[in-house]
Amino acid sequence: MYEIGVIPGDGTGPEVVAEGLKVLKAVSDVTDIKYNLTNYDFGGEKYLKTGEILPDSAIEEFRRLDALYLGAIGHPDVKPGILEKGLLLNLRFSLDLYINLRPVKLYPGVDTPLKNKGPEDIDFVVVRENTEGMYAGAGGFFKKGTKDEIAIQESINTRKGVERCLRFSFEYCAKRNKKKKLTLCGKTNVLTYAFDLWERAFQEAGKDYPDIERDYAHVDAICMWMVKNPENFDVIVTDNLFGDIITDLAATIQGGMGIAAGGNINPQGTAMFEPIGGSAPKYTGKNIINPLAAIIAIQMMLDFLGEKEAAMFVEGAVMNVIKNNLKGMDAGKMGLGTSDVGDFVAKYIRDKK
Repeated sequence: MYEIGVIPGDGTGPEVVAEGLKVLKAVSDVTDIKYNLTNYDFGGEKYLKTGEILPDSAIEEFRRLDALYLGAIGHPDVKPGILEKGLLLNLRFSLDLYINLRPVKLYPGVDTPLKNKGPEDIDFVVVRENTEGMYAGAGGFFKKGTKDEIAIQESINTRKGVERCLRFSFEYCAKRNKKKKLTLCGKTNVLTYAFDLWERAFQEAGKDYPDIERDYAHVDAICMWMVKNPENFDVIVTDNLFGDIITDLAATIQGGMGIAAGGNINPQGTAMFEPIGGSAPKYTGKNIINPLAAIIAIQMMLDFLGEKEAAMFVEGAVMNVIKNNLKGMDAGKMGLGTSDVGDFVAKYIRDKK
């Protein structure tokens, strides 16, 4: 019995989560997978009503779960940064979710803005270090609010944090068993301290994985090649800030936020899976938001839990919906409502039985 926590969140989050859970139920119906759901109402609405973002007691509960499923965080009436730091970053740090995993896969039938590129060209993974770097919160102000104000933001990179992220990436690349190439994305020519550590640890760890080709590229070159020759990539590993940036570019080339999902993972503990798009409040309640990213997040969760066959069922059903039922990927242009997409994915899964 898997214990799964659900945080529907804000805006369209509850709508896409409902479709993901519909798909999880369909998977359970055709397999022997059993699970128990616990719902948590954390997000903008609760913060506005109570001032509470994420109590310590909830974090303790989360540590006992097998996985968390998140819809979206972000409320138009809450100042930017409050929920992101108080909930998302708090979860990453408190649960030590030190891996952010972002598959970048163009499915047949999904449009990409890249000329002459297709599904055979866009199929790679970005591994982002998730608990250090610029997002560690180190720094501060001096003489804030005066004409002499100074703001300092520091990037924290520990040998332990860097090495465990790199080793996860080498092992993931080996299991993925495709090009067997791991590319380190950095900026060694300018960020000479942080990425000196990253590059040395990369080369040293790589000696334990002789079958994996080691590659390096500056982050600006990564952005260029991701557009020009995405087929060159297999697995990319990078720090927190660069990973945050390049995965949005990656989402665009795979068809947009409507189909991009990610995982925040502690390989020795729990993990949290989510669509990477925002809460999209302007679409709330209109039944037009694309839930496929949230459904793919369920696929990633099943894969993390070791339910490989079930994960394949979900991916196959998603591909069938794209092929047979959708007219587009953007909100309001799918030719189906949000709930219809979930119904079709669930139907294709049940048809497997």
